[in-house]
Amino acid sequence: MNYFQRFLIKPGSKVQLSDIDPDFRNGHESKKDALKIIERNNLRLRELQELLYAEHKRSLLICLQAIDTGGKDGTISHVLGAMNPQGCRVASFRQPTSLERDHDFLWRAHRDVPAKGEVTIFNRSHYEDVLVVRIHNLAPKATWLKHYNQINDFEKNLSENNTHIIKFFLHISKDEQLRRFKERLDDPTKHWKISATDYTDRTRWDDYITAFDDMLSECSTKHAPWFVIPANYKWFRDLAISQIMVEYLEALHMKCPPPSVNIEQIRKKYHSAKKKA
Repeated sequence: MNYFQRFLIKPGSKVQLSDIDPDFRNGHESKKDALKIIERNNLRLRELQELLYAEHKRSLLICLQAIDTGGKDGTISHVLGAMNPQGCRVASFRQPTSLERDHDFLWRAHRDVPAKGEVTIFNRSHYEDVLVVRIHNLAPKATWLKHYNQINDFEKNLSENNTHIIKFFLHISKDEQLRRFKERLDDPTKHWKISATDYTDRTRWDDYITAFDDMLSECSTKHAPWFVIPANYKWFRDLAISQIMVEYLEALHMKCPPPSVNIEQIRKKYHSAKKKA
């Protein structure tokens, strides 16, 4: 089974993250061997992204969600960073601004969706409105319950207008999160990542997992699938995501567009200029 099918949340399925092992490595034991596969995948990923850019017929939206320390920044750096920045950008979803709060919750997401030929990575995303909003009681249940269908309609609309959507949930254990918090405390270069809510939010761990279960169950669709990536091992997370991305983009069968000029005439002019040089 390919990685796409192995980690795909099939539409209509009921997800329970407690049944998915965040230590899973699909038989890979060595980080050294994994890095060889990741490097190969990243080279191919760059080629495919350049095809997407050149073809200029479609766009790609990548959503990353995870609990704190889940590895969103690392994924962007180690895998998606292989793409050419000329056609790729990252949009981060933090606490809404006053302007964003004055619009519907999907407004800021729609504002940042990719244009044709472009890849946009959502670091967190419009799904915060069925996660943080739900867990911290920032809106009534009757409000955030409606967001599942509104999100599905939003993503379907994007898909029907040639934006491909692929969504990754980075799955780590509670013990692994605590270990990563300690790494941040011990490394002065990571102190800027520490927030006052890091440990208080851990008391809501079960609430978050329930919210993630519902998010994955309600919003993995044919046109915008969710993938749950076992992410306790950062190197396996990178391997799995890079492999899924390659499989997904290769399945689009993209082609370079035909030249907009007469190549033979240009070639003759080149040879003529070379002789005169």
